[in-house]
Amino acid sequence: MRKKGILMRKMGFTALKKQLPVYKNSKTPWKSEGGYGEKGPKIWIFLCSCLVALFVDPLFFYLPSVLNQGSGTSSCMHIDLNLGIIVTCFRTLADVLYLLHVLIKFRTAYVSPRSRVFGKGELVMDLDQIAKRYLRSEFFIDAIAALPLPQIVIWTILPAIRSSHADHTNNALILIVLLHHKDSLAGAAYNLLLYMLASHVLGASWYVLSIQRHATCWKSACTVEMNTTSCSLGFLDCSALYHSDRVKWVNSTHVFRRCNPDLSSYGQTLATSTFIGETLFAILIAIFGLVLFAHLIGNMQTYLQSITVRLEEWRLKRRDTEEWMRHRQLPQDLQQRIRRFTQYKWLATRGVNEESILRGLPTDLCRDIQRHLCLDLVRRVPFFSQMDSQLLDAICERLVSSLSTQGTYIVREGDPVTEMLFIIRGTLESSTTTEGGQDSSTRPY
Repeated sequence: MRKKGILMRKMGFTALKKQLPVYKNSKTPWKSEGGYGEKGPKIWIFLCSCLVALFVDPLFFYLPSVLNQGSGTSSCMHIDLNLGIIVTCFRTLADVLYLLHVLIKFRTAYVSPRSRVFGKGELVMDLDQIAKRYLRSEFFIDAIAALPLPQIVIWTILPAIRSSHADHTNNALILIVLLHHKDSLAGAAYNLLLYMLASHVLGASWYVLSIQRHATCWKSACTVEMNTTSCSLGFLDCSALYHSDRVKWVNSTHVFRRCNPDLSSYGQTLATSTFIGETLFAILIAIFGLVLFAHLIGNMQTYLQSITVRLEEWRLKRRDTEEWMRHRQLPQDLQQRIRRFTQYKWLATRGVNEESILRGLPTDLCRDIQRHLCLDLVRRVPFFSQMDSQLLDAICERLVSSLSTQGTYIVREGDPVTEMLFIIRGTLESSTTTEGGQDSSTRPY
């Protein structure tokens, strides 16, 4: 005959934790944090947009170029407008998607940190509280990352400040793109992506610094020839390519012959350069490579030590449990219940023994922790709400957390009552025997 009592139909927790109310508003947030099944393709679209933004930013370094005419006898500094339009379109698209992500965060419910004790916690759905939390935490970083700084510099600032100094473009690009790209590096979470991104940024930096070195050489040679050939720094820009004075100057100048068209001596058969900037850049690449390698090794060690040790402990415990069940010849249904409980316990705690952590803390600290976790829960009982704080602290000290899986009898009819249970989450089925037969009711928590 089936025993009667209270049956846990779904996985739930009889845990002592502070359960905060769900703050509601007339408007419904778009989605909630932590709902992995609800993200769908949206999270992948956002991640792809972040990747596009990360890898598009260094492409702005390739906009400056050297335009050669007449077998190298005449050259000038040039901005590739076609590449600039393409890169700007991709970067603007990524900025728009990121801006939408920022707006979505203002309507994204979050899990209250005070309720993350056991289980998923409670959602805060009040839009005012969501906005205040986001403004205090990540808003300013996201706002800086979403600013279209490279586009503004390329299409607004640089045309306004173009003067006789041909390498202003390179200096502004290095400053703006690197500063803006620094905020986007927070999204490079994976080591392989970090290596690819670093090589991409360093390669683009090498190119723009080489162009700048070329422009610096031209300026130095032009300064030397100012008294003899009336060299003007404005002649180095392609905007004055067909100017009559520049055409006369090209026929008499030696500026383009004095500057070697090979932009860098590293990795080539040329003699090593004595230019201090080039040497420092090579040293920076070597140091940056060592830092990335050390970062990779450190992350691998930390990950393997934190995950492998706990998984191995769980496997050993599971193997001991299997051997014990076979030795005792337990029935299959009972073995399945034990396996399910062990698996749910691992998913809930990830191998962390909360009791051992609390045992290592001082008594007053344990008392404060228990008070934080359990006081509001105990006060919900009308009888306990009238008690003083000292008695409530004594009650909280004796509360422990537990986990009940599907099919677990919490209390059987007729058993003596030896404890009080606070149901945090799950679904209970209560069945009692009356004169008219059996009454059953189900209540979610």
